[in-house]
Amino acid sequence: MSKPKVIAIVGPTASGKTALSIELAKKINGEVISADSRQVYIGMDIGTGKVTPEEMAGVKHHLIDIADPVTVYTGSDFVKDASAAITTILSREHVPIITGGTFFYLDLLRGKMKAAPVEPNEDFRNTLAHFKDDELFSQLQDKDPRRASTIDPFNRRRLIRALEVIEALGSVPEQTTTDSPYEWLLLGIETKVDALHDKIRERLLSRLESGMIQEVETLVKQGVTYERLDDLGLEYRYIGQFLQKNLTYDEMVTELETKIRQYAKRQMTWLKRDGEIEWFSNENRIEILERARQFLAG
Repeated sequence: MSKPKVIAIVGPTASGKTALSIELAKKINGEVISADSRQVYIGMDIGTGKVTPEEMAGVKHHLIDIADPVTVYTGSDFVKDASAAITTILSREHVPIITGGTFFYLDLLRGKMKAAPVEPNEDFRNTLAHFKDDELFSQLQDKDPRRASTIDPFNRRRLIRALEVIEALGSVPEQTTTDSPYEWLLLGIETKVDALHDKIRERLLSRLESGMIQEVETLVKQGVTYERLDDLGLEYRYIGQFLQKNLTYDEMVTELETKIRQYAKRQMTWLKRDGEIEWFSNENRIEILERARQFLAG
């Protein structure tokens, strides 16, 4: 028997994944599942680029605004919730379309890797809060050189998670793959570097003008600690530094733009290692639509 078909749209931050997923969903009777480790959190809208009801244009979206930002939503949570969403979408004879910037989540869902069976340990995480990223990476190199050789040394959340797993298991288990219950079409958005950098700057300034700093202030008032902001991504980390007066406004903007560019580069490095991704120019919507229809008809 043929497997149910699922489409994923991938690409670096600011490449246009959200708009493409909605346009494609409208053409092929699809529903969108967000694979974004931050858009799951309630109240984190501007800083995560969360799709608005108007932008959804009537397309049903899943796994947005389902968790409290003071809690930790894990990769295992995503696999469970996304699998349930896929089942629901397929039961309506609609097409699941997964998009978002947390490619680790997508790899877990595809069976390309397996999450370690370790629950979040807030007490242990709190002991790491005062360490800088390079200090966390140094700890990981000492405790598990193999995992250190494959991790992004600037991804604080991944570093802390790796150390948390080591605390529980002694080392990070080697990744194993499993056969996916779905047939996948992976559509990658190709973007020229200069154009992407321009888009990153434009989007950052637009979000700041739209109230991103005020959004972070509200989260703090609601009980999200500055240490927790560090775990919630670049925008929240650096705005948190600004609110604590560790950075001026101009320093914050400059640092953020640089770090987001570096993040986009790391995303492309992650994606380019995956030979199953089919790459298209974002402007070539006709070709993308035809490939999706061909996949669904096959």
